[in-house]
Formats: sequence, structure tokens, C-alpha cells
Amino acid sequence: MKKILCFCAMGLFLATKSFGQDPHFSQFFASPLTLNPALTGKFDGVVRVAGNYRNQWPAISKAFITSTVSVDAPVLSGKLPYTDTWGVGLMAMTDRTADGILNSNFLAISTSYHKGLDEDGLHQIGIGFQGAYSNKRLDATRLHFENQLDLDGNWSNPSGESFANTKLNVNYFDFNAGFLYSGSTTGYNNFYAGFSVYHINRPKESFTNGYYVLDPRVTFHAGGYFPIADNAVLHVSGLHSRQSGAYETVIGGAVAINATGDEEHPTNFYIGSWYRFKDAIIPYVGFEFSDFRLGATYDVNTSSLKTASQSRGGIEISLIYIKQASDGKKNIPCPKF
Repeated sequence: MKKILCFCAMGLFLATKSFGQDPHFSQFFASPLTLNPALTGKFDGVVRVAGNYRNQWPAISKAFITSTVSVDAPVLSGKLPYTDTWGVGLMAMTDRTADGILNSNFLAISTSYHKGLDEDGLHQIGIGFQGAYSNKRLDATRLHFENQLDLDGNWSNPSGESFANTKLNVNYFDFNAGFLYSGSTTGYNNFYAGFSVYHINRPKESFTNGYYVLDPRVTFHAGGYFPIADNAVLHVSGLHSRQSGAYETVIGGAVAINATGDEEHPTNFYIGSWYRFKDAIIPYVGFEFSDFRLGATYDVNTSSLKTASQSRGGIEISLIYIKQASDGKKNIPCPKF
């Protein structure tokens, strides 16, 4: 019975989290279009493809599995001032909760424009916008309620719920926006700060006749990279995000070691860690070769959830491909972590 009550409590927590908050990534810096629309097209290259996979709380089978893929690029570079950048992008995300009982799918299109503040374009200020179409599906045939428990601990009694044995859908359009400042003092370093607001239009999100709106998610984020040796660069980043009374603060960094010494086409190894306040330590390792960067993190719970999760907060993998210009030309330094 204790085990059953434990799973009931966990199920209630999962449902509350699923409907009240957006999916999130520990490697927020590797998922630019879910962090800030103003990051669209803001990178050193001609096209960027980013993929992310997160399995949260693996000790609880398939509690949360989130995947994204995005592609973005700067456009009309030859027709704009050298110091300006216009970016466009497309992002798709899927989030499966409680082994697929709740499925959320998102498709978004983004654009941003960054205006140079100096003659070299080392300092830029930009704004971005994103429109999204969202679909959520709830398989109520797989839900169990307390009054269904019989004396033997089986779910044999009828639930009495009007939506039992049905599959529910909700669709809505969403609007997001963001702002970003990015700068460099030498052309070899970068520092940035930005904020974004997702769900500005507060879309209705309810499977029944109830009135539930998706509260805006407001995020402040900042970071940068700075050479600390001939073959080493320090990357730092952090964010603070709030939504529906919940919040998270993450801060950390990683050191990139250039194993080949080639500045134009480095082979970098990354090692570092981030910390989500009151929740988890997030070790990070990464590898960068040619146009690809692979990153992996593992959340180690430090909060009261560590008992239920067995301190296994979640594994996350990111893969980013950035196609470089064929002439080898380097652009203005851009945010990387």
C-alpha cells in the first residue's frame, strides 16, 4: 500500500509539473530557440542545426522525455550592413510525460534582427520574435484515480470521471519574444545578456470546459567566453527563469581545451559544471570537432527529490552542427554557451 501511495503522490506531482511549467534543459545554452527568440541566427557560421534529448528522473520509468531539433541561419548577409545580422529559424519540440500519458508537441518559426552599435560590429543589440503552434494530447484511458483502488490494491473499480476512457486534445497558438545584447572587446572574447518572454498571449490550455491559461515564462540569461591561456577558453553562463510561481536559477561554466593548437579549426574538449539552485549539480563534458559540438550532462539531485529520484535527476545530450563559411571568414564573436 505504501508503494501504491508513493506512486499516486508522484503521479500527482508529475501532473502538476506538466501543466504548470514548460519543459526545460540543463544545457539551456545548447537549445537557443527555446531560450530566447533573439538568439535566432546569432552564431558564427552560415547555418546551425541543434538537437537536444533529455530523460528526466530515469529512476522513474519514462517520467519526462523531451526532444528538440532546430535549424536557423543569418540571411541576406550581402545586402545588410556588415555590422547587422538578420536571422530566421525553425524549431520542433516533443515532450512525453508519464510514459506517454501526456504528449506535447510544438512547432515554431523565429526571426531576429541585430543592429551594430559600433563601426566594427563588435557590439550589437537585437530583438527576436517567435510564433508557435502547440498540440497536447492526454490519454485518459491510462489514468487511474484513488476511488478505483480495490482492497487488493488493483485498479478494478470505475473512476466515475466524465472523461474516462477517452483521448483528449488541445491546440493553441503561442507568441514569444526576446531581447539580446552581445559584445566583444578584442574580437576574441564575447559577453552577452538577454531576456525573453514566452506565452505572451497567455493561451488557453485545458482539456475540459475549465479555464486554464498558460502563464508567461520570463527568463533572464547572460554569459560569455574569455581566453585564459594559449590553448584554453573559459565559458560561463547562467539564467533565472520564472513561470506560474515556480522559478529556477542556474549558473556555471566550462573550460575548453584546444587539443590540436589549431586556432582556425580547433578540436576542443570541454569539462565543467552548472548548478541549479536548491535542486541539482550538473556536470558537463563536451567534444568539438570540425563543425560539430557534442555535449552531455547528468543532473545529480541535491534537493528533497533525491530520495524518490535516487539522486538521478536526468541525463541530457546535445549535438550542434554549425556550417562554417566556405572562405573561412570569421564573423563577429557570438554567444556560444
